[in-house]
Amino acid sequence: MISANSTPSENTNRLPKTIGYYAAIISLGFVTASLGPTLPDLARQTMSGLSAISYLFSIRSFGYFCGSIFGSRLYDKFPGHPLLSGMLFSMVILMFLVPLTPSLWLLLLFWLLTGFASATLDVGCNTLIVWVHGRKVGPVMNGLHFFWGMGAFLSPIIIARAMLIDGQLTWAYWSLAVLLLPAAIWILFFPSPMPVVGDDEKKDHQSHKTLVVLVALLFLLYVGAESAFGGWIFTYATKRFSVTDTDGRLLTSIYWGALTTGRLLSIPLALKFKPHILLTANFSGCLLSIICLLLFGNDVLWWATIGFGLSMSSIFPTVLAFAERRLKITGKLTGYFFAGASFGAMILPWLIGQLFESVGPGITMVAILVDMGLAFGIFILLMLHSNRTVRT
Repeated sequence: MISANSTPSENTNRLPKTIGYYAAIISLGFVTASLGPTLPDLARQTMSGLSAISYLFSIRSFGYFCGSIFGSRLYDKFPGHPLLSGMLFSMVILMFLVPLTPSLWLLLLFWLLTGFASATLDVGCNTLIVWVHGRKVGPVMNGLHFFWGMGAFLSPIIIARAMLIDGQLTWAYWSLAVLLLPAAIWILFFPSPMPVVGDDEKKDHQSHKTLVVLVALLFLLYVGAESAFGGWIFTYATKRFSVTDTDGRLLTSIYWGALTTGRLLSIPLALKFKPHILLTANFSGCLLSIICLLLFGNDVLWWATIGFGLSMSSIFPTVLAFAERRLKITGKLTGYFFAGASFGAMILPWLIGQLFESVGPGITMVAILVDMGLAFGIFILLMLHSNRTVRT
């Protein structure tokens, strides 16, 4: 293991490694955002209803949960770069197979495996970048999440353009599969970083169980809302407001684009404002955007989508950087956080899918509003607990 204070020789190859993590996380964004805009097409491909096809969100999130718990621990035992590359190559194969199966059960299996690979990749990028950059990880971490958003923003656009070829999903998913290959190859050319041993003043996470639970719960609620909005905004807009399929995919890209832009803007903002100020503004903007959408409907659909994306943007990296300053970051600990995130992504999109047809499209935004209200409450508890811990 190496110290958090790296020597000059240990600082070499930081840039190419960081490029590799950014390329890998863009690839993850491609895959993550691909399900929502293709959900109706996958339903037709498997001759399933929206209620049945919505299980893809849940099964992918269950796979993500398993990857967060089990795949994350591999980074504490084995070199990280071959693991990252292996997950990317696995996702290439799965993206190739998705449009070829007419069976819902087989499709569920593919997305289960995709979720596992995605979580192992996600945890790996977020853990390894901390090991490479140590205490200076803050801006780089925001950059990592910016590039994830960039991949999620581009994914619906790539899908829409590819589907113009023959109106089928085949070229859409195959295009994404090809785009994963450069990152899978690049990362193999550089040695994996060793785990970082934190300074003595950084307490072990066993003495901060409450902090770990609150952070994981906040990630659960945040990612639940993020994935539900990104996954259902296409279907919500086309069913509730008769938006065209093309505009619906564009709206999905607008959401991920706003989230990505917000993460870019959050890098300089994080240097001027304390985390609790930024997060208070984030949560307030999220709640205001959803309330406006519920009150004014189609008149503010595009603006509310932009506002929600911008407001959601820096919550995840800010909370993660906050945790990094108070806990020793290992693959196992990061896995706990991402397990909470995957559980949220598993529950809320599934719940919306079960109620969408019986209650109506409006349940989408009501569920997201309740979720974000609870997240705001957990954030307040997290800040109170953290301040009490610092004082003692």
